[in-house]
Amino acid sequence: MARIVVLDDVVDSVNVVKRILERKGHTVFGFTEEEDAIDFCKKNDVDLAILDIKLKRISGIEVLEEIRKNKPTIKAIMLTGYPTLQTAKEALVLGAREYCIKPIEKQELEQKVQGVLES
Repeated sequence: MARIVVLDDVVDSVNVVKRILERKGHTVFGFTEEEDAIDFCKKNDVDLAILDIKLKRISGIEVLEEIRKNKPTIKAIMLTGYPTLQTAKEALVLGAREYCIKPIEKQELEQKVQGVLES
């Protein structure tokens, strides 16, 4: 199964995604601080990053840019509670494979994670 990083500034959101994906057998590392997630990705093997777009200090788009500097092939799914065409385009240009709108639906998340990991 995959090693997945989840970054959201709301701890409850991190825990929901973590619980859903761990039940599918994935190893999930949850973070609420941008720098912690970036540092973890630099130092560890990670298959997938699930990043909220709207964070405390920098955007999830910027986090993905930073992670990609050291891990150019990492797969990514972006999360947002504020969907816009612009953020979707930015995420896709940076190589995010999927885009999920909050509140997260269990089945949709499972399907998108599976699809991204298999691609």
